[in-house]
Amino acid sequence: MLYRAQTRDIGVDLGMFWSALLLAAIGLVMVYSASIAMAEAERFTGFRPGFFLARHSIYLGIGLAAAIAVFRVPMWVWQRASPYLFVLGVILLVAVLIPGVGREVNGSRRWISFGFATFQPSELMKLFVVLYAADYTVRKAAFMDDFRKGFLPMFAVMTLVAAMLLREPDFGALVVTTTIAMGVLFLGGLNWRLFAGLTALLAAAFVVLILFSPYRLQRIVGFMDPWSDAYGKGYQLSHSLIAFGRGEWLGVGLGASVEKLFYLPEAHTDFLLAVIAEELGFAGVAAVITLFLYLVHRAFAAGRQAASLERYYAALVAQGIGVWFAAQAFINMGVNMGLLPTKGLTLPLLSFGGTGIVVNMVAVALLLRVDHENRYLMKGGSL
Repeated sequence: MLYRAQTRDIGVDLGMFWSALLLAAIGLVMVYSASIAMAEAERFTGFRPGFFLARHSIYLGIGLAAAIAVFRVPMWVWQRASPYLFVLGVILLVAVLIPGVGREVNGSRRWISFGFATFQPSELMKLFVVLYAADYTVRKAAFMDDFRKGFLPMFAVMTLVAAMLLREPDFGALVVTTTIAMGVLFLGGLNWRLFAGLTALLAAAFVVLILFSPYRLQRIVGFMDPWSDAYGKGYQLSHSLIAFGRGEWLGVGLGASVEKLFYLPEAHTDFLLAVIAEELGFAGVAAVITLFLYLVHRAFAAGRQAASLERYYAALVAQGIGVWFAAQAFINMGVNMGLLPTKGLTLPLLSFGGTGIVVNMVAVALLLRVDHENRYLMKGGSL
């Protein structure tokens, strides 16, 4: 009770808060703009132009409620719960593969349907990997130079997660979760030689996965020269590049995109940045990138502050979330700009998607919680 009373006067990082809020607000506007034509024409939406806007607003509301609840939970509780949450995440990844439980869309089984909404366990797993990897690294801090005791147990559980994600398949989520785990281990003191060797091994493993998977190989071929088959393998990328080209410096105007009119697939999810580029131009894209850079910077700053206060779990959680947002945003932006092969990853805090947007907002709440506790301790309090 004393802690709750004293923390009322302790603020949070307003820069972190406003950057996340602005990204979510931009996402709300751009999801509506990118989806209005499709919603107006699709039968399952009831021919309502505001269908996706309404759904996205509901997800944002749920995310805000969840974020407020999460912010009120001390970090020590998350540390104790992290192994159990990780196990829950693995169970959900297994459940989604069970016929009748998991919902299959376009050959991928990534969702659990509740009738009125769908749930994507791989999105939740990203958060659970952050929490578990941070807890694991703190518990194994004395063995970070030891391959058998320090890395091998984490490698075993992440291999299990990777196997489940590849069965869906969700290669994008696999890349992000692997990046999170490796990033947290490295920041937690993993031997740099071991880290370099494992990075090279993972890169080789990803190459093998691509070479032995026809549809992934086709995406690589389409990425190398999208114009050689602009109506086939390179369709998405070619239209994304057209959107960027049309936008020039200041864009064609909000709502005036042509590519979103059934030319660019997944315009409100995976390729939202292309619509931003077309309608708001280089200025709009630069603003989004700047907000992401600032949010990630503040996440790492909160982590460094927590580490200086000897709150190593909180530090790794904050920095792990920074790695997560940076990696996923970089991949999505790279795909939209033609710098990386096409991959189904959304833009954090912006793209349409129920589970994704809720989990992203929960992650921001954890960042704010870490910073909040830092400020309380620096003012002489005790947790």
